[in-house]
Amino acid sequence: MPYIIGTAGHIDHGKTTLIKALTGQDTDRLKEEKERGISIDLGFAHFDLDDGSQAGIVDVPGHERFIRNMLAGAHGMDLVLFTVAADDGVMPQTEEHLDIVHLLGVRLAIFIITKTDLVPPVRVGEVEEEIQILTAGTVLESSPVIPFSAVTGHDLEGLKKEIMRMLAGSGKTPAPSYFRLPVDRVFALAGHGVIVTGTALSGEVRVGDRVRCLPGDQPFRVRSIQVHNQAVEASGWGRRVALNLSGPDRSSIERGHVICHEKITRTTDRFDALLELRPAAKKGLKNHQRVRVHAGTAERLGKVVLLGPKGKLEPKESAPCQVILSFPVLLMRGDRFIIRDETAQRTLGGGRVLHPWSRPHKKKENGLQERLAVFGGDEPALITQAFLDDTTDLVTPFPAIAEFLNVTEESARIWVEQAPGLMAFVAEGEKGYCTEAKWQRFRDGTVASLRDFHGSHPLAPGMDMEELREKLPFAIPPRLFRALVDELTAEQAVAREGNVLRLPEYKVQLKEEEKSLTDGILRFLRQNPLAPPDLKDLEKQMGIARAKLTEVVRLMERQGFLVRVATDLYFPRESVDRVKAVLYKYLSEHEEINAATFRDLLSSSRKFTIALLEHFDREGVTIRIGDARRLKSPRSPEN
Repeated sequence: MPYIIGTAGHIDHGKTTLIKALTGQDTDRLKEEKERGISIDLGFAHFDLDDGSQAGIVDVPGHERFIRNMLAGAHGMDLVLFTVAADDGVMPQTEEHLDIVHLLGVRLAIFIITKTDLVPPVRVGEVEEEIQILTAGTVLESSPVIPFSAVTGHDLEGLKKEIMRMLAGSGKTPAPSYFRLPVDRVFALAGHGVIVTGTALSGEVRVGDRVRCLPGDQPFRVRSIQVHNQAVEASGWGRRVALNLSGPDRSSIERGHVICHEKITRTTDRFDALLELRPAAKKGLKNHQRVRVHAGTAERLGKVVLLGPKGKLEPKESAPCQVILSFPVLLMRGDRFIIRDETAQRTLGGGRVLHPWSRPHKKKENGLQERLAVFGGDEPALITQAFLDDTTDLVTPFPAIAEFLNVTEESARIWVEQAPGLMAFVAEGEKGYCTEAKWQRFRDGTVASLRDFHGSHPLAPGMDMEELREKLPFAIPPRLFRALVDELTAEQAVAREGNVLRLPEYKVQLKEEEKSLTDGILRFLRQNPLAPPDLKDLEKQMGIARAKLTEVVRLMERQGFLVRVATDLYFPRESVDRVKAVLYKYLSEHEEINAATFRDLLSSSRKFTIALLEHFDREGVTIRIGDARRLKSPRSPEN
């Protein structure tokens, strides 16, 4: 079983010395650290376990100036070794580190009272009491306390046994999620290229895998993997991992980025969360207050919007909030984060991500608190349903559902099948889901739009599908919309004829005025059947508004009274049929005809004969070869 052990504690309270006593490894790797005798950045080691495996160790700096570095290494810890020096006792960074460990959800800790060789036994007892007071009300309350001296080696073996015991009883299980590794170190190695290291939060990665770097969406391939300086073919969650990557230049990766599975695609600059404020936030937290946000190894400026009636959050209080970031990060549902004041002087609080891609919320948004409560719960089926109801998309692609749930697609498929009231749709081979409630809103909106259209366009057969799609409140891709229309048709909510939609009960009903208008249009067109007026002339001659005229002639075309030969040019149906018969007879005898001969044959002008010939080409009666036309196939003019 893989484990990560972390350190915490005030500067000069013996964290690095403790790790060296446990492992024989010095985690101070920088020249400046050795010269100054303090840890500045993260240090790494490994601890041998009874089963022959090794737990990774992350040693964090204790100085208040390097809290940002401490936070970069504090994620992913299974067990924290919390040092408190016997001579100093609990100090400011002791308190801040405890707040951070508590907020990150670390549930296992051993408090080690160091430097016991410098004080009498009574002082050790006093420090133990300070630790009990410090941890009261936190997840680390009642953690074991072990006195220790690196000088005398007092109880070193007891400490090792306690570490083994706590890790073995941790009940740790892998999350069914894809690979994620927040980057804490990046460097180039001659002859190898770029190397990144970090604590893998979830999933597994293998040599040869393609991975993604977020933010930035840069693709890489894994050339090799090391765990505790040993080459391996695969590694993953709960381990310190070094990846040798091939791809873009080193400058494109930095601390704060995440190397992840290709199926993880989205970053965020706005997320909903449950926020807990610690006692160190003595002035509380105001609505819209600017803060520094630490998530994984990333640090961002941001602001906190309280979601609820309160305009201020007091110390020791918890409340749902929305965090808005200055620059995107990769966050998943369930991830932990820390907020500090804007000047980076103190840790204010932290929390757990409920919705990683939330939208802006209205002040009195209906159902918001209930949805946030579901997102914070542990019922996957209800969380899935709430997410689908909350998205702006009508149908959410299945991969997006899995990514929101922070699980693999295999696990998400089980959860989706268990979620109540979902409908599935397939477009272009991709499956997506919609809740029944959202489908009903779409159905009602579609019916209402068609009813309004029929009311304002009584002579139109229905509404064009594309026009309807653009008027709906959901953003729906065209291919998916066709699948949704098929479902509406199956439900008999709409009727479809080609690309035109109408209500099933709708029929065009002509009023007396419109019947009179159709008779008048036919009369004008039949006055000169082979040289009829176009719509512009009809508009002038009949004194009808162009929109009304267009609507009526299109209706007459659908009813078979007129044939549209060219733009704005209509012929009576019987005139076109007579011309087709004449053309067919001539071509049956002469094989081909040109425009001039056809004009003479009809005793008409070039304007109309050319339009008729092009119409017959489009209809498949004739085929043009150079300047001549021939019959496309030997069929009768009735066909």
